[in-house]
Amino acid sequence: MKETIILNKRFRESIPAEAILKRIDEMADQMNNDLSGRDVLFLGILNGAFMFASEIFKRLKIDARISFVKTASYTGTRSSGTLSRLIGLGEDIKGENVIILEDIVDSGHTLENIVHEIILRGAATIGIATLLFKPEAYVKNFTLDYTGFTIPNDFVVGFGLDYDGYGRNLTSVYTLVP
Repeated sequence: MKETIILNKRFRESIPAEAILKRIDEMADQMNNDLSGRDVLFLGILNGAFMFASEIFKRLKIDARISFVKTASYTGTRSSGTLSRLIGLGEDIKGENVIILEDIVDSGHTLENIVHEIILRGAATIGIATLLFKPEAYVKNFTLDYTGFTIPNDFVVGFGLDYDGYGRNLTSVYTLVP
């Protein structure tokens, strides 16, 4: 099993790159079927979802645009519990069909704030796609329309997710070794 060290912490590969890309193919196929005939705005959540958003977006065969917002709720390996919006929506989304692209949904606090803002801005519909989902940590009631992998409530890095800014470039997902 592959391992890597990031800032003196050991991480073990938990989802290989090949499995991630295969699942993204399947998710994109489902989106192409579900969203056919609709104009869709995909909203990628930076920084973590940039790789997921890119891989999904280049597989889409529907009429779609993409934009990004940036939020932060992690310090080190734990969620801070507070959300600070760093970059907001710069375009009018009133009447739009929006699909949020998240790297990971754990507690759901970040997602709740994003969904609330999209509702306030008048989106016609809102869907949610996440590469990773931690049901043990999830405390909200939003339906996730597209989920890549369900994972335990462990800290992970890779494929866009980071530990204090490092590890985003890893092509697989790695789990912190206690």
